[in-house]
Amino acid sequence: MKLFSSQHDFQYPWASVTAANWVKYPNEVSTHVVAVDVLRREVDHTTGMLITERLITCEQPIPQWLRCFVGGQNRSYVREVSTVDPSTRTLTMRSCNLTMSNLLKVYETCVYKPSESDPDNQTTFYQSAEITAYATFKRICDKIEDWSVERFDQNAKKGKIGFESVLKLLDEKLDIGNKFIDEVSGKTVGVIHDVSDKTVDVINEVSDKTVDVLHEVSDKTVVAISDVSVKTVGVLGHLTQGLVSISSGIFGRG
Repeated sequence: MKLFSSQHDFQYPWASVTAANWVKYPNEVSTHVVAVDVLRREVDHTTGMLITERLITCEQPIPQWLRCFVGGQNRSYVREVSTVDPSTRTLTMRSCNLTMSNLLKVYETCVYKPSESDPDNQTTFYQSAEITAYATFKRICDKIEDWSVERFDQNAKKGKIGFESVLKLLDEKLDIGNKFIDEVSGKTVGVIHDVSDKTVDVINEVSDKTVDVLHEVSDKTVVAISDVSVKTVGVLGHLTQGLVSISSGIFGRG
């Protein structure tokens, strides 16, 4: 058995790193990973943990001396089960190869946690692997394990570089998105202020016109009432004179 371990700090907060993990592949550096398929995804309602099972497909040439054991197959499959614990802010991924498992077993564990030195802005990546070869002769086992560790180390370095490029791209997109939101928010506030100012102007204009109309209506109403009053007095005067003439005529005949 051979052991492999490494540690790396990503200069991004844990939430960004865990989000980017789901779109890590494909990338321009880790070209050996050609497909990632989600087999299962669920949330444990007791713990609040997100559990995901994925099948990872890799294509990478193998040395000529190893082909006599496994044939000319360059495609291999890896099963991965990951858990995201939001309470402790920990992403843990455990994987094992499905291809050539009768000849070689690789158990890998990856953990992403907030950095102890700067937990709000950095994420520490821990990677470890147990590599065990099965063959009739120990010398062959050692050779297979040594080659596996070397290949694993190469892919791990590529993986970190590729993941850095993914993180940078997502950070740039997020920055552009935030700038767009700020720009839209600023324009929206400006439009609201403009509409508010215009609304106040319209209300004031309508109020002024309403007051003018009311004054005009009031003046006309007063004039009309005065006119009606004068005409009413005139009519009453005529009626009174008529009644007096009638009375004089009636009483004058006695």
